[in-house]
Amino acid sequence: MMKKKRVVIVKTNKSEFVKYEYVNDLVRFTNFLDVQFPDWRFMNVFDRETREQIGSFTNKNRPGCHI
Repeated sequence: MMKKKRVVIVKTNKSEFVKYEYVNDLVRFTNFLDVQFPDWRFMNVFDRETREQIGSFTNKNRPGCHI
């Protein structure tokens, strides 16, 4: 079974965004954000193939499992 590839755009502070093209595990990715960008605000998750948004999470409303 092939892993789902997602594109994630993260607002890291008041004015900056970063984009990650190949995200498989959203829970682990959230932990990565906590270390690299402790003040991250939200992230939008998109299907890499269709580019449709499939989720939106905040620092307080985190992904509990894989979507």
